[in-house]
Amino acid sequence: MTIFTCGTDFAEMMTCIYDAWASKLGHANVRLMLEPVEQTELFCDYIHVAPDEEKTGRVIRSIQQKISFEAYQWVYRAAMSCDKERLDTIYRFLIFGFAYGKDVLHMLSAQPVARMLELSRRVGNEAHFFREFARFDRAAGGVYVSHIEPKANVLTIVAAHFADRMPSEHWLLIDDGRRLAAAHPRDEAFYVTELAEEELEKLRETERQEDIYTHMWQEFFDTIGIEARRNPCCQRTLMPLWYRKHVTEFRQKQS
Repeated sequence: MTIFTCGTDFAEMMTCIYDAWASKLGHANVRLMLEPVEQTELFCDYIHVAPDEEKTGRVIRSIQQKISFEAYQWVYRAAMSCDKERLDTIYRFLIFGFAYGKDVLHMLSAQPVARMLELSRRVGNEAHFFREFARFDRAAGGVYVSHIEPKANVLTIVAAHFADRMPSEHWLLIDDGRRLAAAHPRDEAFYVTELAEEELEKLRETERQEDIYTHMWQEFFDTIGIEARRNPCCQRTLMPLWYRKHVTEFRQKQS
């Protein structure tokens, strides 16, 4: 068995898929794993794959042209999940996809296809939640800053939503857990950058600053609630506790 390994960046994963496929070792004789590899297996050869822009582009074009753009969306969302086996799952899905074309999206009885749909939906649902729950604070210079801590790497998916909704504003959408930020200059496309720990800590200060609008929003949230219909269990189901860390209305009020 030959195991191709790579990092968690999307370009690295697409390059790994390209190299595994181009190796012609046979799909049954290869596996794809994300690094770091916690424990190696006996009688397996490990090949590290470095990102290659041209190979990444070829894989993306092949998925879109030979299967469909929707299939590419499935692949991208699945690649952003936190599932450790997501890379091999994508590879197995593409084996079916390149064989059956766009019809593969309806072949849910096939385990690789069903698994891909599960990963894609899970990431899509989480991105939807953060589109709803992201809260922006106004920082110095008129820049709006929002902090999120998703399980999946949904930063680019959520950022695309706000780029459409807030095209003429300077804003930062920060994934605190991964120390990544989507930076959006006014009337330009957003880009993703990695933050140093010092930069991240400085940007966290925006959540500690309160103004009249912060208190107004918190008071509004408390006022519209109907005590007789208060249902914490239902609320936790619709908005789990781990989503609330950076949500304005759930922050502890400062005296």
